[in-house]
Amino acid sequence: MVKPVQPEFKVHDEYFVNQPHSWVKIVSSPQLGEGLHYYVEETPLTPAQRDTYTKIVKILSKEFTPPTDDQVDPAEYVYEQAEMIAERYHRSLGKFTQEQWDTIFYYLLRDLTGYGPLHTVMEDPWIEDISCNGVDTPLYVWHRKYESIPTNISFKTHQALNDFLVKMAHKSGKHISSAHPILDAMLPEKHRLAATFMKEVSLKGSTFCIRKYRPQPLSIIDLVKLGTLDARIAAYFWLILENKKSFMIIGGTGSGKTTLLNALLSLLSENDKIVTVEEVPELNPPVENWTQLNSRESFSFGEGAPGRNISLFDLVKVSLRYRPDYIVVGEVRGEEAYVLFQALATGHGGLCTMHADSIDRVVKRLTSPPMNVSEVYIPLMNIALYVQRVELPKKKNGLGFGRRIRTVSEIVEHNIYHEVARWDQRRDRFDTMFEDSYILQQISMNTGLTMDELLEELERREKYIQKLARKRLKNQGEVAQWILKYYNKRRKSRGRKPRRKKAKQKSAPVEEEALEVVKG
Repeated sequence: MVKPVQPEFKVHDEYFVNQPHSWVKIVSSPQLGEGLHYYVEETPLTPAQRDTYTKIVKILSKEFTPPTDDQVDPAEYVYEQAEMIAERYHRSLGKFTQEQWDTIFYYLLRDLTGYGPLHTVMEDPWIEDISCNGVDTPLYVWHRKYESIPTNISFKTHQALNDFLVKMAHKSGKHISSAHPILDAMLPEKHRLAATFMKEVSLKGSTFCIRKYRPQPLSIIDLVKLGTLDARIAAYFWLILENKKSFMIIGGTGSGKTTLLNALLSLLSENDKIVTVEEVPELNPPVENWTQLNSRESFSFGEGAPGRNISLFDLVKVSLRYRPDYIVVGEVRGEEAYVLFQALATGHGGLCTMHADSIDRVVKRLTSPPMNVSEVYIPLMNIALYVQRVELPKKKNGLGFGRRIRTVSEIVEHNIYHEVARWDQRRDRFDTMFEDSYILQQISMNTGLTMDELLEELERREKYIQKLARKRLKNQGEVAQWILKYYNKRRKSRGRKPRRKKAKQKSAPVEEEALEVVKG
């Protein structure tokens, strides 16, 4: 059920999602209660259009032929089939203007290949996630600008909600039923779906939450512009990744852990071999030398039916056979942590995320069942950065809240942590102490570079990232190409014979070349 906008509602914001067929209004009204509400509106069908829509659906159910090519876009294929039917049966379907036919086709695609009444919400780029708490309660969305707000959409019957979830399960290639009432899946657009079925595990009946996936993941440059981190911290992690150091990103649900991890992967060299291990595939590093492994939950019916789960533990073990430079675990929560730290002990790099609100609690989780990581292995995870969704002292990009790296801590020993960066909430700026970095001192010993030379390189990369932030880079792939250009220029500069210059000017040629790459 979709409630209409009433004339007495106050409209605070309005924008098209699928022009001219669907749009969104952010409204408020005393009769709605406190706060803002998210209202979806669509071009209505006339009775004649509705009748034609119903006829086309019936004809499609009888005459629809599945595509022979598995890679064909379902929406485009259904649209072509519907157009053929409209032309073949034009006498019985009625006469309409082109705009009216477009509206009919919009509803056909919305209901047959899309998400029905939720289609506008699913296509709205401002929405991060959608949740349903049961029947006869409004769906809630997390809006990037207005945070958590209720919508005008609700399921009025248990049957309608159950049918919707079965459709979502089929879309994701999974199964949900009373026998298997919990679902964790990925929709075709890579949105993450979590659901429960009927009243098996929820007294209110079926529930679901959809976490939307960005078609174009945020790059490290995007995060610098948003203020999640600054260019100096990004340059620090660039050096960390180049020297095969390991780190984990910790934070709460919705804090941006996976987004930050995915963005930092663009700083890796193209020659690095990466293996990602996830339950639901979300990471998308812009590199070619990448193996993607996903866990699998098996289910069986009847006694003795075969079935075996493929867990993260199994995948982390098999990933060692791929000779990876980096093993990236989307989220560590169980015994796979033990294998990951064993991999770190044998020289592999490791990156992961964990749910926690401090480094102390992360270490306690790691050293307790079911992870059971030995205390002597804890320093192998060199760095922990804590990211959090926070309220900003001043609005940035029109938003009063955002995601910020609260702290960056280097792990010296078990229970000995050295903080090298911290976010100042009053100024919305970052304070860094990389001059005293324990990890940079390790890199200095391993590479033969002095700390001064490393800090000079850090400053060059900071300026390079600042230059990239002023360019109009469209996606993470373009950022990765500019990072590669920096690597290539630096290799060429190392191969040249040094000119006779004063000692304090040694780093100038490299800096000039790095800036030339940006200008070029």
